[in-house]
Amino acid sequence: MILVVLGTQDKQFKRLLDDIEDAIKSGKIKEKIVVQAGSTEYKSDYMEIFDLLPTPEFNKLMDKADLIITHGGVGTILSAIKKGKHIIATPRLSKYGEHHNDHQKQIIDEFKKLGYLLEYDEGDDLGELIKKSKKFKSKKFESNTNNMVKLIDNYIEDSDNTAWYHKYKEVILYLFFGGCTTLVNIISFMLLFKAIGINTYVSNVIAWILSVLFAFITNKLLVFESKNKDIKNDVVELVSFVTCRVISLFFDMLIMFLMIDIINCSELLSKIVANVFVVIINYVFSKLIIFKDK
Repeated sequence: MILVVLGTQDKQFKRLLDDIEDAIKSGKIKEKIVVQAGSTEYKSDYMEIFDLLPTPEFNKLMDKADLIITHGGVGTILSAIKKGKHIIATPRLSKYGEHHNDHQKQIIDEFKKLGYLLEYDEGDDLGELIKKSKKFKSKKFESNTNNMVKLIDNYIEDSDNTAWYHKYKEVILYLFFGGCTTLVNIISFMLLFKAIGINTYVSNVIAWILSVLFAFITNKLLVFESKNKDIKNDVVELVSFVTCRVISLFFDMLIMFLMIDIINCSELLSKIVANVFVVIINYVFSKLIIFKDK
C-alpha cells in the first residue's frame, strides 16, 4: 500500500494526485493508494481519499504503508524517517499557487543530500521512481536528526522575510484595494457631479457602478486569485459580486437608518460602524460565495 500525504496547507495540491492517477491508469502503479488530502479537493475512482485522519488512524496507515509519497512538509518526512519508511517527496511550488514560496524544494533537497529520501521532480517518471524506491536504501534515523531538521526548517522560514506578508496576504490586499475602491467611488462622483455637472443621484449611481467594477476586477485577479478561464464562470462571478454588493449596500443603508433615526447616533459614528460591517460582510461574500473555487 502507498500512503500519499498532501499536508494541511489551505492551498490545493492537485498536481501530484493528477500524476498518481495517470500512473495508475497507465499501469505503472498497481498498489493500493490511500491519500490524506487535507484541503485539496479531489475525486477519484482509483484512490481512497480522506481529508484529515485522526492521528491514531494516520499512524496506523503509515505503519502499514510500504511507501510514503509526500509533499515537502518537515513533520511528515521526519515521521516517515523515524518509521524507516521508503519516501518519495515532491515540493509544493509557488508558481502553481501550491505554496507562497519554494522552501519545500529546499527542505527536500537537504533530506535528499543526507540520503533519507528520493525526490519526485517535474518531468520525472513517477512509475520508475516508485520502482527505484523499492531498492533504495535510505539512511537510518539518528538521534541528532530531529534537531538538525528543526534547524533547517527554522533557517529556511526565518530567511523568508516576507513570510508574515504571505500569511496575511489575502486580507492585506483586500483592505488595500478596498481603500482604492473607496477612492474610485469618491473621485468618480466628484468628477461627474462637480466637473461635468451631472445630477447628484445619477453621479452617485455611476460612481457606485464604476467602483463595483474596479472592486470585482481587483478582487478576482489580485486578492482571491480566481483563475477560471470560462467566460460563463466570469459572468456568474460578476453577477454574484454585484448582487452581494447590492445586499451589502442595503445593510449599509439599514444600519445608517437604525443608528441615526432610531438610536440618534451621529452621522459620522453611524457611517464608520456601517462601513466596518460592510467591509467584513463583503469579504465573507467574496471568500465563501463568489471566489470560493479560486
